[in-house]
Amino acid sequence: MPKGTVIKSTGSHYVVRDEQGLSVECRVKGRMRLDNIKSTNPVAVGDYVEFAVEDGEGVIAELLPRRNYVVRRSTNLSKQTHVLAANVDQALLVVTVNYPITTTTFIDRFLASAEAFGVPVVIVFNKIDRYDEPQQAELDALKKIYSDMGYSVCEVSAKNNEGLETVKQHLKDKISVIAGHSGVGKSTLINRIEPTLNLRTDDISEANNSGKHTTTNAEMHKFSFGGYVIDTPGIRGFGITNIEKEEISHYFRDIFKISDECQFCNCTHTHEPGCAVKNAVREGVLPASRYQSYLNIMSDDDSKYRY
Repeated sequence: MPKGTVIKSTGSHYVVRDEQGLSVECRVKGRMRLDNIKSTNPVAVGDYVEFAVEDGEGVIAELLPRRNYVVRRSTNLSKQTHVLAANVDQALLVVTVNYPITTTTFIDRFLASAEAFGVPVVIVFNKIDRYDEPQQAELDALKKIYSDMGYSVCEVSAKNNEGLETVKQHLKDKISVIAGHSGVGKSTLINRIEPTLNLRTDDISEANNSGKHTTTNAEMHKFSFGGYVIDTPGIRGFGITNIEKEEISHYFRDIFKISDECQFCNCTHTHEPGCAVKNAVREGVLPASRYQSYLNIMSDDDSKYRY
């Protein structure tokens, strides 16, 4: 049975690129939907699959093992998951301090989930051409927080072509998924790096300073300089899923490092005496925003995930 990579998903139909580089339009075999009842999308862009052609139509018959994936809780069905992309070398998280605002809670949730499922992250701060002095100071503070933890951090203006070469070097010869809120400039960034792709873009809504969904389906695009990028629809919120509460601190790099000094080995960093993490917050060693994001996830329930 031929094998291929899913390069486009509309939710019900898929495009699979086979091992000869040919594209085949496919649907999912009914049994697979039943087998993956806890996922809103049993097949994601980047998945390796086996498929067959039946009566002139491609049918995905088998989902091959994933080496990693980026997953969040579905916003419509909170007990289900939604896989943004599978089998990637890295994720580019595009962040804007304003126009629209990306909260630290959103950033930290994305990073924790990516850490849990084995996906390295590059944080791309976009729209630096629009920031006033206080906003630039906020950006500088955020860059320090995440670069101190070992994350690669870029500062760019897709509009003015600033900093794009650094992003291009991160993308070269890798399979990357690009994610972030609607309106942060994901598609514009890709277009500036690879103009021939000509992905659809739109301005943010000036009425509420939020983005409009221009990318409606996940799709993988090839770069002329080597590598692929999976463009995804804008994410309003990022709900953590498939991670046990006692494991959450393991995926906060800074908290996990400090927790070695806690009095109790099973410290949850919430109420226990002798907690090195809480002490680090009080002493200004651990940013309060990081600790608040951790507590936010720890207190999660089915109604608290839109950030």
